[in-house]
Parts: sequence; structure tokens; C-alpha cells
Amino acid sequence: VRIQLGGRRVGGWVVADHVEPPVGVNLRPLAKLSGLGPEAEIIELARWAAHRWVGRLAGFLATASPPTVVAAPGPPPSARPVPEVAQSWAARAFTSDRTVLRLPPSVDPSPVAVEAARLGDALVLVPSTDRARLLAVRLRRAGLPVALLPRDWAAAAAGGLVVGSRGAAFGPVGDLAAVLVVDEHDEAYQEERSPTWHARDVVVERARRAGVPCLLTSPSPSLEALAWGDLLVPSRAEERAGWPVVDLVDRRSDDPTRAGLFSDALVSVLRTDDDDPVVCVLNRRGRSRLLACDGCGALARCEEHRVPLAQDGDGMLACRVSGDRRPVVCHACGSTRFRNLRAGVTRVREELEALAGRPVIEVTGGTDPGKLPDAGVYVGTEAVLHRIERASRVVFLEFDQELLAPRFRAAEQAMTLLVRAARLLGPRSNGGRLVVQTRQSDHEVLQAALHADPGRLAGPESERRRLLALPPHTALARVSGAVAGEFVDRLGRPDGIDVLGPRDGAWLVRAADHDRLAEALAGVERPRGRLHLQVDPARV
Repeated sequence: VRIQLGGRRVGGWVVADHVEPPVGVNLRPLAKLSGLGPEAEIIELARWAAHRWVGRLAGFLATASPPTVVAAPGPPPSARPVPEVAQSWAARAFTSDRTVLRLPPSVDPSPVAVEAARLGDALVLVPSTDRARLLAVRLRRAGLPVALLPRDWAAAAAGGLVVGSRGAAFGPVGDLAAVLVVDEHDEAYQEERSPTWHARDVVVERARRAGVPCLLTSPSPSLEALAWGDLLVPSRAEERAGWPVVDLVDRRSDDPTRAGLFSDALVSVLRTDDDDPVVCVLNRRGRSRLLACDGCGALARCEEHRVPLAQDGDGMLACRVSGDRRPVVCHACGSTRFRNLRAGVTRVREELEALAGRPVIEVTGGTDPGKLPDAGVYVGTEAVLHRIERASRVVFLEFDQELLAPRFRAAEQAMTLLVRAARLLGPRSNGGRLVVQTRQSDHEVLQAALHADPGRLAGPESERRRLLALPPHTALARVSGAVAGEFVDRLGRPDGIDVLGPRDGAWLVRAADHDRLAEALAGVERPRGRLHLQVDPARV
């Protein structure tokens, strides 16, 4: 709707009717009825989300609204027979209200979407708009009526199978009968800006309120999902067949100061003559992330900020904090010769070309989003895993930096990288190989991938989180920004709330559950100024 306020028309939503105004408040007529908005149950779901993630109701209502004016729902979809599926795990997927299906990386989730449609109008979430579009096409070819959000908002309101990405969690569905979340572990389901709401948790609550079954699928389910629902696993033969062969290159016997990134096993991998390319992954941009003087051994670092200097594509040394740049000269002895202790992808690309004897294409998050040139070898940060459709080999040149990342979700996030790589390689029958160079070959993440058994990671990781009082066993929020200190001072130390920090200008606020955390944070009067409040932060 539109209403006249302060001399101008502003947009809004009707969230209640037949309401008596408070004494002294006069009602104004609506200036315009624009079109359809979220239904009453979605408005209540938005209220819940605003409380859960300590945000404003208006932001969630905007997400729940159509991108353009919709005057009326579309026509009801025509009734069509739902095709039968052959997979036994798909037929069992919706027999419980809360189910987590551990689906191998190369297995198509379409059969469980078909089973959702068999129950009636269903909501299917997919991590990205591109994947949502592909799934919608596949389901339409199977003869199912599909509405793709946000484009088909009116059709979704009329019923059928509704498919979309994160925002579809608040989308319309005719008469909701089932909910499916594909790849629930994917961080794309969480909004990066405040409020940092998570689509998986929203639709779990939506299904609970509607009294309908909810299914979460993932090759490696998150601990949050495993704490929520009953785990359903395909047979061992099916699960193993859905993962590629994993080769662990154990580098513990190599001299860390001389071995570099290229093991003997890597040479034969790079010179493979398969039709599909080799993809090498190293999550370090630039030419070098750590340099030492070849004359005196001193590290190249910023004298002001005391952090290592990085070498970018132009060869200059740059401070990661201030961005200041200087020539490649040792401050201690004046030498201009440096030894590369930690290469970035730009330097690695140059060395890989010499090693492989053929052109190598570099891919990072800053690479032109257009089509990549054809090549036999690609190297890049994890962005390369999202730009290549298939590969014969995927090589993680230094996986230990993922396993040892200073984040409490590092193990799960490392497993996610292996899952993404496994998808490029396809099922075991394709013959692709996932090669991981490491000095921690016995780590639970690597053993889980090696044996195609993510349960080897979930158990120990959950116990570690429990001992450290970390999610999903507790609720956590990160407070940062210019006025974060003042906000934390106003919060104080209420019963049941732990405040940790500050560290790097941020505080962590912890509670036993989300209700207690939300009540504590919402009860603080926000100071004027920049404040970033992340509930359920993904990377701390």
C-alpha cells in the first residue's frame, strides 16, 4: 500500500485490520492499494525472524513481497500425475516431519523434489539462482507445474511446486504441504548484511508452524541440521559411488622450508591428457603472501603495523592493513633478493606453466565474470570451483591452511570445499580424482572424504563444539562497528549471557539458546553510529 506521511507518499504493508488506534492517534486513509503482499502467516513468520535475528520487520516484509506489483494470484496449476522415482531414499525422505538426507555430491536432488510435489504444493530452496533455474527446468521436463521465484510470484501464490534461492524462504506457496532445502550447508543461504538471517532456519520454522514435513539435504550436513532432524543415509555402495576417488598426498616427510607447493605426485597429475581440465586450488591471492630476505633472513613486514608484506602482480610490496606500497628492498640489510615462503596464485600460475609445459589460466574472485578461456590447467582461489563445470582432477595445493583456519567452523568449511570439488569430478565411475596435499592426512575432514563417510567428521566436531560451548550447542552473535563498544557497555552482563572480547574491534555475545540471546540484544538501546550485529556468524 501507499500512505501519505510528512507530505509524501511512502510504501508499507497492511499487517493487521480492525485495530483500535491508541488514544490521541488519528487514522488516515490509504492513499493507494498497490497490490498483493505477504499473507498473514508470512507476516507472523517475518515477526519471528525479526526477533530471532534482531532486525527490523520492514526488511523481512520487503523480502516477502513481489519484485513488481501483483494484482492477483495466477490461475491454479493444472493437475498432472507425479512421476514415480526409482531411488528408495527419495521415497523415504518425507516419512518424518524432520529429516536430514545425506546425499552424495554427484547425486541429482530432483527425485526428492518430485517426492515433495507428490505431497501437494511444496517449497524447494536451492543455494543460488542459477541452480534454482536449472532445477526448475528439470522438474518442468518431468511434467510438474513449477513456479520460479521471484519471477513467478503470482504463479507461486496459486500453488504447485515453488523453487527459489534464499529469498524464497518467505515466498508464497498455495497450500504448503512440504518443504525441501537442497545443500542446506551452503553459506549462500545466510544473508551477509544485518540482520544475518538464514533461509534454512526460516523454512524449518515455517514448516513447523504449518505442520508439514521438512527435508534438508547435503553431502555433509551441518551440525545445526544434524541437531535438528533424523539422519537418512543411502546405502554404503550408493554413497561411495557418489564420491570421486580421493588421493591424499602426505607431505609430513618433506622439508617445509624447501619442498614448496609441488610434490612429486603433482607432476603426473598436471600432465594428464584427459579431455577435462585439471583444476588447482590455493586460497591465496597475489604473487606472494610471505617473503624472507635471501641475504639476512629477515621477514618482509610493515614497520608500522607489524604484519607481513604481500607481493602483488606488479612486484611491489604492499601492507595488508594500510595498502601502503614500497619497492622490494630489505629494511635490515638493503638486499633486493627475497625468498618466497608462501606463494600466491599469481606466482603459482607461473610455476605451474613451467611444470605442466602448457598454458595455465588464473581464476580468482576478481576475474572477469565472462566465459573463461579454454585451457588444460586452471589455478585459483576457491572461486575457480564455481567457474569450472567439470574436471578430470582437482588438486588442493595446500589444504592445511583450510583445516587450520582460525574459525570455529573451519572443519565444516573445509569439507564444503571438498564437496564442491567432488561435484566437478562427478561420480566414482567417471574416473576423476580429488588430490589433496597435506601434512594432516589423519584429520577427520580428510578421512571423511577419503572414505565417502561425512559421519567421521560430524561426531568429533560436534563434541569439540560442545566442550567449547559453541554453536549448535549455544547461540552466538558478533558485535562490531564504530559504536560496538558502547553497545556492549549498555548490554552489560545479564544472567545467562557471556561477552567475549574485544578482539579485532569486535565482541562475541553468547547465550544458551537463541531466544535468550535475542531478548538480551533486542533489549539494548542502540547508540547512534555504525553498528554491525551478526547473529549466527558464519566466519568467526
